[in-house]
Amino acid sequence: MERLWAPWRMAYIKSASELCDGCLFCRITAETTDEANLILYRGKLAFVMLNKFPYTNGHMMVVPYRHIAAMNLLSTDEHIELGHLLAAACDALSNTAKPQGFNIGMNIGRIAGAGIADHLHYHVVPRWAGDTNFMPVLSSTRVISDSLEAAYHDLKPQFEQIDHK
Repeated sequence: MERLWAPWRMAYIKSASELCDGCLFCRITAETTDEANLILYRGKLAFVMLNKFPYTNGHMMVVPYRHIAAMNLLSTDEHIELGHLLAAACDALSNTAKPQGFNIGMNIGRIAGAGIADHLHYHVVPRWAGDTNFMPVLSSTRVISDSLEAAYHDLKPQFEQIDHK
């Protein structure tokens, strides 16, 4: 079995609790600075935001407002809205960044790699052929070719249409 080492990720995992006082997701949803916090869309039960520590350009997170850590604690309505927002995130990325595929998933619990383990959230990671390279392996560096600000401004209009579909 081969192993791919990503030591840069451990620094993020260990520092996640230092990102804010309390839960990052709860804190930023209480604020009104959506652009500064990279919140693309606020739904009734969940929201969509860009990841400040992306794996690839356009890496988003879909997050319930409720501060819960386990899938079985989500209500049926939360499951439905999360699914709807996951599809909307893929549509928005398909319309703007033209990925060739997606990784969608979540890390449940710190042991599984969750940086914010106490607040459940999905990751939507757009993928392109050849989007992995030697940089993370040799220099613990990810090459992200677009700024978070540019990605936000490209994607935000896609979510403004979500309630009209």
